[in-house]
Amino acid sequence: MGDPSNHLLVRAARGEAVERPPVWAMRQAGRWDPEFLKVRAGKSFYEFSEDVEASVRASLCPRRFGVDAIILFYDITTLPVAMGLPFRLKPSAGPVPDRPVRTAADLDRLDPEPHPDRYAHIRQLLRRVKEELRGELPVIVFAGAPFTVATYCIGTGKDVEETRRFASERSTVWECLLEKLSVATVGFLRTLISDGADVYQLFDSWAGSLRSDEYEAWAQRHHARIFAAATGVPRILFVKEGPYLDRMCASGADVISLGTRHDLAAARRQYQNLVFQGNVDEEVLRTGTPRQVTEAVRACLKAGGGHRHIVNLNHGVDKNTPVANFEAYVRAVKDRA
Repeated sequence: MGDPSNHLLVRAARGEAVERPPVWAMRQAGRWDPEFLKVRAGKSFYEFSEDVEASVRASLCPRRFGVDAIILFYDITTLPVAMGLPFRLKPSAGPVPDRPVRTAADLDRLDPEPHPDRYAHIRQLLRRVKEELRGELPVIVFAGAPFTVATYCIGTGKDVEETRRFASERSTVWECLLEKLSVATVGFLRTLISDGADVYQLFDSWAGSLRSDEYEAWAQRHHARIFAAATGVPRILFVKEGPYLDRMCASGADVISLGTRHDLAAARRQYQNLVFQGNVDEEVLRTGTPRQVTEAVRACLKAGGGHRHIVNLNHGVDKNTPVANFEAYVRAVKDRA
């Protein structure tokens, strides 16, 4: 078994000098990969994700491409499900709650401290993936940040105007929901860290659409709380194309994941104590040629400077991404070593 502290990605995330930047990708285990589709075998999303052995095989699919970390295959709604709110995955609509949170009574049904047995399949998945890897690669776990998870719990998702309307009309319910999710997220991540996770990433996918005051109240303070309370491993913050770089860098995260709206080289100069992740445009992988992917990765490596940098995309691998382009993406990093 390898020493987790010696993994390339873990060392890079701690800001240590490394022989080359590590590379992985959000949604690296996904529908773009034919091997993943074979493992999924037509199962519904939640049926698939709750099948531990299938999820182990799915999580490990990207290993054959040479990525430097494995991120477990599950969904950010795993936690609210454990809290008492069932979800189903609706085609083209994403996760939909069986009964959207609307009232104080709905909130009362959500347990902010669900027993870890309620997400035992995630704990088993982590254990089994670590057994399969035998120390070869670090394992990344993740959680949705309270704001983004709350939007799914109330049934608005990425529709920020509907979320604002709900927060205005039901402000007490909204604030209490964020609070409960914040407490539950800390407990969830602490459990997975205790179980052996090497790194975690906090996803706040929709917070990048918020106004500055909203971001401070609904996102930033919860990021800071979670990062302060769930410690012991490197912590990554992802806000999809998040505009508030200063707030992201003040969140307490060790690693800040950048979108294409930010200049990686400038961010590194301005925040020399932090590590940055990204920021190859996923559109190049989806629509470009392997040569174009290679050029994009080389430009990213140059901006990253070879230090305090983890190569990733601006967001997840799209389902229409050619396998050859993902191969080129990883190879371009390793060929420059």
